[in-house]
Amino acid sequence: MKPTHAIALTLLCAGLPGLPAAATEKATQEKHPVSTAMLSAEPLSTDLLRVQMLGTVAKVEKPKASITAAQDAPRAMAPKPEKATDVAPAPRAGSPARPATRADAIREAVQSELSESFPLTETQTAGIRGALVEYYSDAGQPLLWVGGKGLGARGKAVVAEIERADDYGLDASDYKLPEMRGFDATSSDAIATLASAEIAISQAVLAYARDARGGRIAPSRISRNLDPTLALPKPSEVIHSVAFRSDPAAYLRSFQPQHPQFERLRKKLIALRGGETDAGSKAPEIQIPDGPLLQFGDADPQVSLLRKRLGLAQGGDPSLYDQAVAEAVKHFQKTHNATADGVVGPGTRRLLNSPHLRSAGSTADIKKILLNMERWRWLPQDQGRFYVTVNVPEYMLRVVEDDKTIHTTRVVAGATKTPTPIFSADMKSVVFGPYWNVPNSIKTDEIRPYIRPYGGGWYGTRWDTRVLQQHELRIKYNGQDIDPQAIDWGRVDIRKLHFYQPPSPNNVLGRVKFVFPNKHDVYMHDTPQKHFFNRSVRAESHGCMRVQDPDMFAAVLLKHDRNWSSAKTQTAFDTGYDQQVALNDPIPVYITYFTLWVNDDGSITTYGDIYGHDRRMSAALFKKGQGYAASDHPDTAFPTRQAERQRPAPAARFARNTF
Repeated sequence: MKPTHAIALTLLCAGLPGLPAAATEKATQEKHPVSTAMLSAEPLSTDLLRVQMLGTVAKVEKPKASITAAQDAPRAMAPKPEKATDVAPAPRAGSPARPATRADAIREAVQSELSESFPLTETQTAGIRGALVEYYSDAGQPLLWVGGKGLGARGKAVVAEIERADDYGLDASDYKLPEMRGFDATSSDAIATLASAEIAISQAVLAYARDARGGRIAPSRISRNLDPTLALPKPSEVIHSVAFRSDPAAYLRSFQPQHPQFERLRKKLIALRGGETDAGSKAPEIQIPDGPLLQFGDADPQVSLLRKRLGLAQGGDPSLYDQAVAEAVKHFQKTHNATADGVVGPGTRRLLNSPHLRSAGSTADIKKILLNMERWRWLPQDQGRFYVTVNVPEYMLRVVEDDKTIHTTRVVAGATKTPTPIFSADMKSVVFGPYWNVPNSIKTDEIRPYIRPYGGGWYGTRWDTRVLQQHELRIKYNGQDIDPQAIDWGRVDIRKLHFYQPPSPNNVLGRVKFVFPNKHDVYMHDTPQKHFFNRSVRAESHGCMRVQDPDMFAAVLLKHDRNWSSAKTQTAFDTGYDQQVALNDPIPVYITYFTLWVNDDGSITTYGDIYGHDRRMSAALFKKGQGYAASDHPDTAFPTRQAERQRPAPAARFARNTF
């Protein structure tokens, strides 16, 4: 028999049942010892195979042991938070090696399932899937949530935390958690069930962490004027961090905004849904028993008890339901989302005796709270020890130091057609006596229409440029001042001309501007038009924020940063001419858009949705973020939605309102 025939016969017999390959190998090796080397367990080089196929006896160097064989050696496993050490049955002779423990079997099932596709939203797939594959492919990493008999303590704690997502303004139904009730650890599919549960919980943990930091929607996809900087956690960092946390539920909860106002919104949300704001709250010591309706003018012994419950003085007649009692009852009813009629009936008695129970609020109220909770996710967890914040719908500016507001003033914000963008940046300088460099939008939309031709004949066409003189505007081209009458306004591209207004009492920026460089080219500044600050609705600018009492605002900033005295700041304010004061340390500036605020006493203050952002956010947030989800990649060129397209401001605006 030829060597090649012997090899073929060996391969054929090896595949037949009941005939071990070893027996065939032994039979053929007696006649052709070299050719059967091909059937060795060792991987062979192409040179060796070529020698065997030709039937030539040659001395070939034996290959080194395979890497695979080395990897099959037992490895030391890291300690697991969930014990699953049941030893798997010993493998039968001739069958593949089985996992040594139940945990190993679960891990192998996890790896197998991750090698297949599993449902994730489009923007989450790359980050979350990659993090899970990377984590579970390392045999040294412990299983996080399951043990041999079901969910472990860590898994149960995390599942319970995610199920409370609604209390934090998220949607618990977004996270597909495993159903483990009735789980049978002895069933044939127990390993697969545990593997699926491990993956599902890990996936939910990563999605929850991302959503808690604002990943449900990308603000810039809703409007180009919503441009906050999102700090989305990296899935790989989250999965590795949660693995060694002693309290994974608390770690997951830490991704929620830590601001006091967010916590007030959270409690108000629970209250409006008719739930308890504090599961551990106790009933007040003073209880109001059942009794008659109590209202203004009544006299009843229970009124004295009511006064104690509401913290009122007993007065001259403790049993008289006077104006002070009526106002206190109305305030209590309002803060507990009840009708503020000042009448104590069965419903108000129930709230007085169990104040943690609130009446359910309207769907509109709940949605408004959810929208404003989402906006807190746009801000960093740590805003800094000293920062400036502007709430545009409120038209108010605040300076905060060590979590306390130390200065408050009014602002004029952008008009509805030229809105102030929502973003964050660092203030770098304060400029006293600033120049105003006219942006292209104002040059084309509000200056050019006023430059009209007149005359003709022997002297040619002349141009009416009085609008420039009226507003003390000057023009430069290639760095040189030029006479407006020397320009052929009928042919020139006005955008190529540099318009500016030098410092003066009539400068549209007033005596000072506050510069925090940003792509929107907006800043804060003084204004000669002080009358706008007396209005309740102050949406009048081209996007920048005009500040009331800017000298006091500058004094607060420069006292903090450069230890300037108030007198020094006032001198600069009065006499500065393009005096640029660089800050030693940048000051964070947060331009926000909160349309609802929960006050210290639990009452709610709402502000107008001047730019329609509530409406746009509702459309995105309450449709599960479809088409609006935040991406791992920077938002660079999202299509502008038709509803958000800006129309040019009318030319008449230039005449009636100086910028």
